Amino acid sequence: MPLRPVQVNIKALDAPAVGRFWAEALGWSAYSPGVTTYVGPGGGLVWPDPVVVGIDVVPVPEPKTAAKNRIHLDLPTTSAAHQAELVARLQSLGARAVHVGQGDDVPWTVLADPEGNEFCVLEPRDVHRDTGPIAVVVVDCEDPRAMARFWGAAVDWPLHEVTDDHAVLRSPEGVGPYLEFLRTPDVKTVPDRLHLDLLPYPGDDREAEVARLRALGATDLDLGQGDVPWTCLADPEGHEFCVLTLP
Repeated sequence: MPLRPVQVNIKALDAPAVGRFWAEALGWSAYSPGVTTYVGPGGGLVWPDPVVVGIDVVPVPEPKTAAKNRIHLDLPTTSAAHQAELVARLQSLGARAVHVGQGDDVPWTVLADPEGNEFCVLEPRDVHRDTGPIAVVVVDCEDPRAMARFWGAAVDWPLHEVTDDHAVLRSPEGVGPYLEFLRTPDVKTVPDRLHLDLLPYPGDDREAEVARLRALGATDLDLGQGDVPWTCLADPEGHEFCVLTLP
């Protein structure tokens, strides 16, 4: 059986503050079940959420480097007015405009959260009307086709579109965000500030799933995590991700 993406992990100096920002940004709630701050739909903590890909903000002692993150979130809008309103609201919450080489004529707005993690507020796109508050999880890469093959097999999400420049996957149920691999000229130089956390389905063997990922091209990763109930891996281009344990 495949694994399912359950959350985007964000490292932060001040995890509660970054969690509050993202909760306000997405119209969700921030929960503190332990040392991390989980951001998901309101109404009480449900983990794993049956539909959404949440956000888990993890405290770390190191600040973000000046390097652009190789994973970021895209937020959807429904009209030009909504896009302008959302950008203004996010800036009032502590986001700031940043330039990552996007030029001056792109229809989306690039911002950074209070600790400098880049994200985009997209112009209205019909394809994103049913994604929820996160439209796309975007991964910068060198070879979108190869990344789509690995991740498509890892999570069994069908391919919606593929070219030499980008590849797009989405859950077979057609819910939640898209996963996009975007060809970029820069290369990975520092550990990712954001990464995906995957979870087995109930009844599946987590160790067997980890072995399957290794056979697909994943490699083991030692981040100094010690004896923990999850497994840290890297995809074929070195992006970190974790395979979690079912609650």
